Amino acid sequence: MTRRSRDARPEVETALSRTTVLVFATTAGSSAAGNYYLQPLLHEVAGELSISTATAALLVSAAQIGYLCGLAFLVPLGYFLRRHRMVPALLVASVAALLVSAFAPNLPVLFAGVVSTGVTASAAQVVVPWASALAHPERRGQVVGTVMSGLLLGILLSRVLSGAVAQVGGWRSVLLVAAGLQVVMAISVYLLAPATPRAASGESYPQVLASIPALIRRHPVLRQRMALGFLVMAGFSMVWTAIAFLLAGSRGSSYHYSEFTIGLFGLAGVLGALGAPVVGRMADRGRLRQVTTLTWLVLLASWALVAWGGHSVVALIAALLVFDFGIQGSHLTNQSAIYALDPAARSRLTTAYMVTYFLGGVAGSVTAGVAYQAGGWALVCGIGAASAMAGLLLWAVFALRPQRADVTQPAMVAGS
Repeated sequence: MTRRSRDARPEVETALSRTTVLVFATTAGSSAAGNYYLQPLLHEVAGELSISTATAALLVSAAQIGYLCGLAFLVPLGYFLRRHRMVPALLVASVAALLVSAFAPNLPVLFAGVVSTGVTASAAQVVVPWASALAHPERRGQVVGTVMSGLLLGILLSRVLSGAVAQVGGWRSVLLVAAGLQVVMAISVYLLAPATPRAASGESYPQVLASIPALIRRHPVLRQRMALGFLVMAGFSMVWTAIAFLLAGSRGSSYHYSEFTIGLFGLAGVLGALGAPVVGRMADRGRLRQVTTLTWLVLLASWALVAWGGHSVVALIAALLVFDFGIQGSHLTNQSAIYALDPAARSRLTTAYMVTYFLGGVAGSVTAGVAYQAGGWALVCGIGAASAMAGLLLWAVFALRPQRADVTQPAMVAGS
């Protein structure tokens, strides 16, 4: 079948095979990973560029700011463009951005490359609603969970890859390897992903952007999940930003690990991320509220282990496993809830939710850098536990408040 004939196929005739789901999950993971390759190497970057801990942590924030820009202005384009063409284009652009960072002669150029990488990493959030739209109704939660597992695994395994490569060739070589991976994924998506038509019908791009605030006003569930998402990502970003300094021995830490060993800690969260399809299946069975409550309780409890992990490597590994399960489960329940609100506007719902989600990431990474420099791991954990408690209390308020029926179907209707 030629590319032209594939373009002409209606979306409803496209089968979402296991291979396609795997391509989507891998693409989401490799794209999101671009924001995190430098995270376990912040101590090394700070040393080479002669910058402080707090300044190095701003590289994480810079990536997330770029990601926010991509979410706000590129993800809505999924409503207009053929996504099987848009996603490979974003992947190619990410190659260029990673190369700029790899050859950056100074901090300003590195910041520019990191921000650009963040912008192109928004391809991950084009893929998620694309997969949701193509999935059969009875499999939608499971498919979204699988793609989201790929996304989170990409984030976690990026740390392992960066640690291993940096041990041999330094932090710049990590970005060169990442650029090569994105070349492979661009080719894979172009050749293997199903063609889909444009979803837009009569609205202009400015009208779509302007409609996002209206969606936020219309759906209280969206507003609630945006608030929860902000707190989830703030906690996630705090842990994974500060842990690089903890494990490198900064501020009196008892750990003094190499870049490779620091990267290996990303594996501790992999098993937690693999729980996402289970959460997705539970959401498909109508247990969304119960799963949301469970994940927030897990998150709050995990902070005690995270704090203990400042002195015990066994506790730290266990903490990361439990913590990342809670993070992924909470994020997936948020997405399952918002995708059910308006099947015709999934790209816009994704934009609204994910912009707030990564605003939390920016806040978390900035807070982690400043808090670790001021009070070490204990202060980071105290602030993180407070954010988890705030999230649990907010969810209790939301769950007890009567909801108007702004969801006509469970998250089982194809859409954009």
